[in-house]
Amino acid sequence: MLKSPEQAQSMTITELALAAGVGESTVSRFVKELGIDGYKSMMLGLAEATFISKAASGAQSTNSEVVYEGVNRGDSTEDIAGKVERSSIQSLRRTANRQDIKSIERAVDIIDASNTVIFCCMGSSSIAAEEAVMRFTRAGKKCMLYRDTTIQVMLAAIIEPGDLLIGISDSGQSTPIIDAMHLAQKRGAATIAITGTEGSPLHEYADVLLYTATVPSGGELYGESVTSKWGQLLVIDILYAAYASRHYDATVEHLRQTYQGAIRQSRSSPPISPH
Repeated sequence: MLKSPEQAQSMTITELALAAGVGESTVSRFVKELGIDGYKSMMLGLAEATFISKAASGAQSTNSEVVYEGVNRGDSTEDIAGKVERSSIQSLRRTANRQDIKSIERAVDIIDASNTVIFCCMGSSSIAAEEAVMRFTRAGKKCMLYRDTTIQVMLAAIIEPGDLLIGISDSGQSTPIIDAMHLAQKRGAATIAITGTEGSPLHEYADVLLYTATVPSGGELYGESVTSKWGQLLVIDILYAAYASRHYDATVEHLRQTYQGAIRQSRSSPPISPH
């Protein structure tokens, strides 16, 4: 764990035991002796410690020219593929560890009760928002998303009680998202924030907070790692699955209707056999 913390934090208890040459019971005793509440908590703590260490070393580094998080000059293609894969896996696992079941259930309650779900986001966070619109629309929930952040804020200014605004921001500091959330709350609409940062300004205007695992940034020149978006997609997937399960039969019917009305004709027909 000390020698390869980034590799260790993505391992299962079995994988860690094998890598250390000990039994799983030894790992369990190690966790207990550290006074940590379970193996997952230890992995989350290790990930957070690694994140802080990398952030500190990055701040002290004179070279901020990063082309991709964790990729160094001269890395082989094999090394790069492995680093990107591990980063993605870590993002998913750390996001899963940060989920609070009561918050998810409350968020689904709000989505269920809302007339229209409006999404606000910036940059690559739009990937998660577009996926959410596709999934919830196919489940029968009316959704709205405009890429233009000015229009997003305009929508928040005329939103109605009974509607829901979901803001997606890794940093929780994106001004248009904060402004939209603030306006929506003042208008009496419900608000949900999907963010990777605790204590950000976005928190003040969210009825429910859902956390993702923020992957360390490569600095202002590079920006946030694309692999951090896996966390946002995971949260959206959890919300959709919980909502769809709650309305199982209705969702199946909506899926059938949307497939027949919009998707089926976009699929090419299989080639006709000459025989």
